[in-house]
Amino acid sequence: MIAVIQRVSHSSVKINGQLKGEINQGLTVLLGIEEADGPADIEWLSRKIVNLRIFDDDNGVMNRSILETNGDLLLISQFTLHASTKKGNRPSYIKAAKPDIAIPLYEKCIDALETELHKPIQRGEFGANMAVSLINDGPVTIVIDSKNKV
Repeated sequence: MIAVIQRVSHSSVKINGQLKGEINQGLTVLLGIEEADGPADIEWLSRKIVNLRIFDDDNGVMNRSILETNGDLLLISQFTLHASTKKGNRPSYIKAAKPDIAIPLYEKCIDALETELHKPIQRGEFGANMAVSLINDGPVTIVIDSKNKV
């Protein structure tokens, strides 16, 4: 699983012009799921996301997690994070999990993040054409791949 984590002061997702999810201070996470991903990736990644210390403490140092700031989280599925651009100019998405594998993993990731965060999260809709808007705070953007745990 690949996660692009962005610290935001505001973020929202719309589908067909209708607001699907919206947060203020917190994290917007773009999530790419590949065929080889499983429960261990979800557990490791969700714990890593909610404990990532990228929010300022009282001294202006990034030393607090979303748990400590009581921030919100918006999760968006994005298969294009697994694009391969090695050959030619048209990306290949062969590593991205097909919906029959990806959807259950995406839903389990939602459950795991809500459990770790101790509250509901906002989310997009798997497979939908979504309009994501955000104000990146910092900017702070972190990319984590669950295959690079060590």
